[in-house]
Amino acid sequence: MTATIEHGAPPRSQTTPRALVIGLIRATRPRQWVKNVLVVAVPLAAGEILRADVAGATAIAFAAFTLTSAGIYLINDARDVEEDRHHPTKRFRPVAAGVVPVRLAVVVGGSLVAAGVLTGLLVLSAQFALVIGGYAALTLSYCLWLRDQPVVDLGLIATGFLLRAMAGGVASDLPMSVWFLLVASFGSLFIAAGKRFSEVRTVAQGKPARRTLASYSESYLRFVWGLAASVTITAYGLWAFEMQETHDRIWAPLSLAPFVLGVLRYAMVIDLGTAGAPEDVAFSDRILQGLGAIWLLLVVLEVAS
Repeated sequence: MTATIEHGAPPRSQTTPRALVIGLIRATRPRQWVKNVLVVAVPLAAGEILRADVAGATAIAFAAFTLTSAGIYLINDARDVEEDRHHPTKRFRPVAAGVVPVRLAVVVGGSLVAAGVLTGLLVLSAQFALVIGGYAALTLSYCLWLRDQPVVDLGLIATGFLLRAMAGGVASDLPMSVWFLLVASFGSLFIAAGKRFSEVRTVAQGKPARRTLASYSESYLRFVWGLAASVTITAYGLWAFEMQETHDRIWAPLSLAPFVLGVLRYAMVIDLGTAGAPEDVAFSDRILQGLGAIWLLLVVLEVAS
């Protein structure tokens, strides 16, 4: 006979040291670490990613952002523990399930955030520490206070993606094209608005959701991600033709095709209401992965010396 568990009670969990360690690792959400690969964007676009010093700085930047974001996930789960215990799926998260004590999650989370910022300060530069420190402050503000503020929450989610992209350039002391910054900014807004659009769809299906979604309509969010997608594609086109003038090669303009198709493919995922977790889309959508591989190859051919 299978026992049932009410939504309001966390499932039974082991409390062995091994279970605790595994629970802490799970609570840092390793699948979401893929977002931190954005730190590679500037060194890649600049054609400097294969330089030993740039590759080393980029790897450290990735590690620093991974530590910081992992710590913030722990703090977020500690804050939401009671709410998560009444959620049909989030109640299985290690903190909500009782595998990781709330106090321990806060202590480890705070330590990881501090380790990420100090890594940037001591190993890279004060400028990078300001970027990752700003990311930590904004993300913590989002988790603790601002995520229930309509529009502000979209801006903070998008800013988190943008700061990751900027961090690679700051870590390696590389210049950033204004067109690249526009692509990163509005591309981040496109993903953030798409995430909220998919979450609004879950509300329409009667599933639990965050309070701020009551302030959004599907038509408003469709306007936001449509506008963001348009600006992203325009800015990318301007960057691609700027690169052609600089290098006298055709690869950057050719990369427009997979880039636009990738945006359109992701827009389709948003429209279906399945873009609530961008990292899951990245891991599961084979067409999007193929377009990304073709785009990456063309960009590498463009920037390779």
